[in-house]
Parts: sequence; C-alpha cells; structure tokens
Amino acid sequence: MSAEAADREAATSSRPCTPPQTSWFEFLLEESLLEKHLRKPCPDPAPVQLIVQFLEQASKPSVNEQNQVQPPPDNKRNRILKLLALKVAAHLKWDLDILEKSLSVPVLNMLLNELLCISKVPPGTKHVDMDLATLPPTTAMAILLYNRWAIRTIVQSSFPVKQAKPGPPQLSVMNQMQQEKELTENILKVLKEQASDSILVLEAALKLNKDLYVHTMRTLDLLAVEPGMVNGETESSTAGLKIRTEEMQCQVCYDLGAAYFQQGSTNSAVYENAREKFFRTKELIAEIGSLSLHCTIDEKRLAGYCQACDVLVPSSDSTSQQLTPYSQVHICLRSGNYQDVVKIFIEDNLTFSLPVQFRQSVLRELFQKAQQGNEALDEICFKVCACNTVRDILEGRAISVQFNQLFLRPNKEKIDFLLEVCSRSVNLEKASDSLKGNMAAFLKNVCLGLEDLQYVFMISSHELFITLLKDEERKLLVDQMRKRSPRVNLCIKPVTSFYDIPASASVNIGQLEHQLILSVDPWRIRQILIELHGMTSERQFWTVSNKWEVPSVYSGVILGIKDNLTRDLVYILMAKGLHCSTVKDFSHAKQLFAACLELVTEFSPKLRQVMLNEMLLLDIHTHEAGTGQSGERPPSDLISRVRGYLEMRLPDIPLRQVIAEECVAFMLNWRENEYLTLQVPAFLLQNNPYVKLGQLLAATCKELPGPKESRRTAKDLWEVVVQICSVSSQHKRGNDGRVSLIKQRESTLGIMYRSLVLISGLTWPPLETSSVYKCYF
Repeated sequence: MSAEAADREAATSSRPCTPPQTSWFEFLLEESLLEKHLRKPCPDPAPVQLIVQFLEQASKPSVNEQNQVQPPPDNKRNRILKLLALKVAAHLKWDLDILEKSLSVPVLNMLLNELLCISKVPPGTKHVDMDLATLPPTTAMAILLYNRWAIRTIVQSSFPVKQAKPGPPQLSVMNQMQQEKELTENILKVLKEQASDSILVLEAALKLNKDLYVHTMRTLDLLAVEPGMVNGETESSTAGLKIRTEEMQCQVCYDLGAAYFQQGSTNSAVYENAREKFFRTKELIAEIGSLSLHCTIDEKRLAGYCQACDVLVPSSDSTSQQLTPYSQVHICLRSGNYQDVVKIFIEDNLTFSLPVQFRQSVLRELFQKAQQGNEALDEICFKVCACNTVRDILEGRAISVQFNQLFLRPNKEKIDFLLEVCSRSVNLEKASDSLKGNMAAFLKNVCLGLEDLQYVFMISSHELFITLLKDEERKLLVDQMRKRSPRVNLCIKPVTSFYDIPASASVNIGQLEHQLILSVDPWRIRQILIELHGMTSERQFWTVSNKWEVPSVYSGVILGIKDNLTRDLVYILMAKGLHCSTVKDFSHAKQLFAACLELVTEFSPKLRQVMLNEMLLLDIHTHEAGTGQSGERPPSDLISRVRGYLEMRLPDIPLRQVIAEECVAFMLNWRENEYLTLQVPAFLLQNNPYVKLGQLLAATCKELPGPKESRRTAKDLWEVVVQICSVSSQHKRGNDGRVSLIKQRESTLGIMYRSLVLISGLTWPPLETSSVYKCYF
C-alpha cells in the first residue's frame, strides 16, 4: 500500500460514521432481520415507519404490457410485506394510541383490514351480525380492535385541528396530499355510516365474560407457515397475547364513552350513557391497577370527561354537598340562582379548586345576559367580578379592566360587599406572608382610587385592614387622602347618582359658560349644564367653544339626540375627553369618557359602542406612554380587546379609521405578526391603506427568514407605501381620522404624516387627530 493510500485509510477509519438506515427490502431477504431490528434500543427506521413502508410497497399498482394501471397483484412478495407490517404492529402490542399518533387514517385502515383478513373474518360480513362469544379469541379481538379504531377516528375527526404551515409549493407533494385527504374523507364517510353498528359491536363485547387473545409475531409466523390450520394453535385459548376481560372492557368503555359524549352535542340524552361508561372505566382502572401492560387510558382526559358529565347530567341521588363545584355552578346558572354562584366563588377563593378560566367564562355569560336586557344581573355581575378580582389578587395577578369599570362609581353597598369578600377569602391564621401582602396592597390601592374620604374610612376602619396594615401605614394613607381631597366635607351625604346634582341659577350665563370651558370634571360639567338649561331653553351649549371638536362620524349621531341637555353633555364630554387624550392627560380623559359611557349606556347602544372604542384607544395610548416605554408587555386583556375591535362586525356603528390604525400599530409594536398576517378582516384592509401597510409589515417580518417566500409580500408592501407616501402636502387628516389620497402621483412624494414602525420594535407615534392646545378649553 502506498503512503497516500495508507493516509486515506487511517483518516477514514478514525472518522465516526452514522450506521446506514436499513432499507425495507432487506427484511424480505433475511427472515430474522425484523426481530433483530425491533429489539434495538432506537431502531432506524422506527417501527411505525416500517409499517408505512411495508404497506406502501405492498399497495403499489402495477402496469401491464399495454401500459394500463392494474391493482397491486396478490403475489408472495406483497403477502410477505403485509405480514411484516402486521408483525411490527404486533410488536407494538396493537396499541391504538401509538398507531393513531403516527399513522394516517388510510394506512391504519389498511393495516386493520389486513388483521381482519388474516384473523379469518369473511370480507363483506357485517361485524354486528357475528356472535363474538362463539368466535375464536384472536378473531373476536381483531373485530374489537377495528371497531374501537372506527369510533375513535370518528370522535377524533370532530375536534378542530390547527393546519400545519405548508412549505414551498411542490406539485407532486400537493397532489399526494390532496389524494390522501380525499381518501381520508371517503374512509371517514364509510366509518360514520357504520358508526351505529360499531357501537353495537362494542356494547356486545361488554357482555363477554372470557379472556381474549391478540396476535403476536409468533402466531402470525405460524399462520404464514401453515395457513390451512384454521383450528390449530393460533385459535386456541393459549395462543397470542392474553387480554384479560377487565382490560378489554376498560378500553371499550372508555371508547364508547367518548363516542356517546361526542353524540351528546346533538342529543343531550346521550350524555347519560357517556357518564355511565366513563365512571365504569374509572372502576375498572381501580380493579386492574398497575398490573396491565396492554390497557392504557389517558386518566387526565378521563377525569375531564367525568367532570363534564357531572355538570351536564349530575347524578340524581347526589346531594348538593356531594356535587363538584362545577356541577353546583352549572345547576345554579340553569335555575337562575345567581346568589349561590357568588357564595360558591367566595368559598373557592379559599380552596382555589375552580380554574380561573372557568370563573371568567361564568362572568362572561352573566355579562351577556345583562346586555340582553336583564338589568337585575348588573349587581350579580359586579359581585362575581369582585370575587374573581380577589382571587386574582391572592394569586398575584393584576386587577382586571372589568372590575375597574364596574367600580368607577362606588357606593356603600359595593364597598361593604368587597370588604366581605376580602375577609372571607383570607384565613389569617394559615395565610402566607405573600398572600397577606397582596391583599394589603389591594386594599391600599382601592383607597387611593376613591375620591370620597367617607369610603376610605369605611375600608381603613375595617378589621381586615387594621390586621394587615400597621398603624403608621394606615395613618399615612389617610393623610395622603386628606391632602388630595381638601374639599371633602364628611358631614355631607355623598352623591350617589350622576343625575342627583341640584341646579342653581345664582350666577349669570356668561360666568357659567366660562366655567364650562375650563372644567374637566364631568360632575361639574353636568351641574353647569343643568343650571344653564334652567336659565334658558333656546341655547345650544355645545357650540360655546369653537375648539370643541368631535369627529364628523360621531357628531351626526350625537346631534341627533332629542333631549337638549343630554345632547350637549355627550358632545362636550366627548370633545373634552378627546382633547385630554391628545395632550396626554390620560387620567382626566378616562374620567370624561367613563362618565360619557355611563350616560349613553342608558339610551343608545350605538354610542355605547363608540365610547368603548374610544376608551380602547385611550388605554392603548396610556400603555404606550407609560409602562410600554420600558418594554413591559401590555396585559393580555388589552390585546384581546384590540383583537375584538379589529374583528368587530356590528352594523351601523360609526367607526374612526384612526382607531383601527392605532390597533394595528399596537399589534405591530408587540410583534403580533401571526395575527396581523392571517386574521385581520378583509374590509379593514380594503378601506384603510394604513391597516394594509401594517398587515404587510407583519407578513414581511414573519417571512424574513425565507427570502424567496417574502418577495411577493415585499412587493405588496412597497405598493402600499407608495400609495400612502403619495399624499399631497395640502391634504390633512380629518376629524374622522381619514387621509384624502390624490388619484395621481405628484412629481415629488409627499411626507407621510405618520412614521412607520421599525422592525426593531420602536413605538409607532399616534395619528394626528386634532390641534393640540396648551390649556383645557
């Protein structure tokens, strides 16, 4: 050997190499290779891959001499390939959980049909017509496996599935995927047609009182060697893997329960059958214990099914003490006993047994009923919301926006109830220091948010407050409140309603109009307007200042209000709130908008939605000017409200385009690129180029890792940028947030009125909606 050859040999032998993957045809050439391969710790290819390869090769069509496609021939090669696939499944002990997870519906359908064939089930025979008790054990087990898979597949197909993101388009791959999809749909159609028969077969299996056997690699080999021995060892009581009666019934009960539960969505009476099967499954699992190697049940999912059945069909002999909290809440909601729901939630604040998501869903359901005209639920909504808020505080979460809205106008009853919930939610003897600290901080924040010292003293003199806070802390808090509210007179009964402010004609109209221009207190504005309208009924006081600007899309609705006082008040509150938002006085803007929302809620659903939209925009600005500047991510509730606005389809609601633009800018700032790319409604994209720009920016950022895929998106992005940048410098954004676009491009591109969001995540500045004044008007 030459020196060069020796060097090459040394380099090659010293380099670690990956063992080559075993090809499917090698298992045809060497009979014992399959068992050796499956005994490896991590065989490559994996067992489920081998099943796919064997069945794929066995089902390939052939082409005759006339180039005509023929069905796969029934020759020795294909029969051996099918047998190899069955042997791999036998190695996996016919575990449907493993097989369903890794094999497609067409492949698993073919595999189980081969099992039926080799188990001597006559083709074309209805399984429901066969007596399982008289069949050989392996034959009966093959029938049960097929029918269990059938109803499991039907149930699984009813669940929503997130579509996988497609890769680069390839014609051959797309054709293959389309063929597999059509084949799956056809199989599902047949399975659903036979679903009632499959259920009858499984119900009959529950009456069997004998052990069954399933084919192993050994019994399959025996069948292959001596296929004529129908009554031989393969069908005796000792052949194959033994499946005890309890194990078989446990699996069948679970699968039947899932099938009945899925049918319950269209026929609620079937839930009783599902409940019976699931609870029987729990009993059988307790009987079997940990001895079973064949019976595998997802016990967490089973517990979820049992909980759901308890709610949907509670046991008739159960007392209220024996029912789960879920069942108790559901029964109370159905019977309209909402006070008991509040009691259950207060008790749950000590045990934390109900998930927060469930409690929030109950509150949403109550809110929906209240919005449909059931005014009696307003108090219940506040109480449930207060219970949920205390639960959030105890677990260290932020206070919800809903609670802040419901607590904007507190009264003695609300304060008393809140203190009761706080007291009953904390066991002072057993509570941790962090939990006590959370509650103390909450009570302090509630006090700081109150304007009336009488309510502050109600809280600060409560036993819980005294226990949680030291004397120095309480004294400091009260001193802070006194300095902040020097005008409060504790001898005067607090005002409890927005309308209970007396009118007075002790000053002239000019002085009142001057005060009206300067005031940003909604209560004072209301009082001034009452006095002005008491002096004269001929004036329209929304015209007092020419600087009060309301977007034209809103003014038509507001000026159409018949009552003069209400019309003036709504117009002025909105104009002042918009101005405060523009000059970044967000606290006064929130007070003005909240008062306007309370007012319009009583008579105009349209204006109510308008105010909710404006408060959303205000919250976006507040976050971006506050915690958003430090990079703190906005609360999930704010992101959900932004999504809700973008997806809103309410007819006849006046909308400012600027709000949609700010929402898109907000989502861009916080990198919600997936949502903007896929879920922004088409009508927003068509009507507002800024929204289209935001979507294309998100799509471009999302597709940047793949330059080929992003070319089209980048081209669309540039076209929209050109459209927006072609704005004439003489056109300004109107009060409704619209930008007038010229039809022909000028020789020089205009300057955009709004800087774009940088991909690095810089904040998108708010749209210019009106002139900014240095003082309140």
